[in-house]
Amino acid sequence: MEASVSKLSREDLFSLEKYSEMRPGFRAEIMQHKKNRVLQVGPNVTLHFEDRKTMLYQIQEMLRAEKIFDAAGIQEELDAYNPLIPDGSNWKATMMVEFPDIDERKVALSRLIGIEDRTYVEVEGFDRVYPISDEDLERDTEEKTSSVHFLRFELSADMVSAVKGGAAIAVGVDHENYQHRVDPVPPAMRDSLAADLAAVN
Repeated sequence: MEASVSKLSREDLFSLEKYSEMRPGFRAEIMQHKKNRVLQVGPNVTLHFEDRKTMLYQIQEMLRAEKIFDAAGIQEELDAYNPLIPDGSNWKATMMVEFPDIDERKVALSRLIGIEDRTYVEVEGFDRVYPISDEDLERDTEEKTSSVHFLRFELSADMVSAVKGGAAIAVGVDHENYQHRVDPVPPAMRDSLAADLAAVN
């Protein structure tokens, strides 16, 4: 399936009433879609690779939860989530750093400052690509990192061609206190990520 790199607009959204009617089926469809876009990297890091469909779901859920139906409010959500849709030459991911125990999480986040910048993708035959992270706001402090980060991995034209040609993709983290790698990512995920680049010539 060809990827669309067009951003979402108000015309793409469903009314609150319509979305309420279709939500169970749409949610099931999105959960199935996300299965090939969520990657566990070691025990405590999960990357959710976003696309137009996941962002449509996110916006509809926000509008529903906040009962937003005015034009300004809808536009605000579009402006917040559209930047997370891949542009055809990149992958965009929400990074979750997860520790179930609160006390353990506090200690871990203090030891993992900068982990978002040490997360990478690697196309077979090419060097690692580290992300441009948290473009919306700084999420690290001197004491700890955040449990959520937003990452943009920019690929060269040759990398895009290689992925479209079937090259394997690895994903990893090489932070001094957290080193894990998935090599290669599962075939279904590789195909989903390749589809994000399909609009690039």
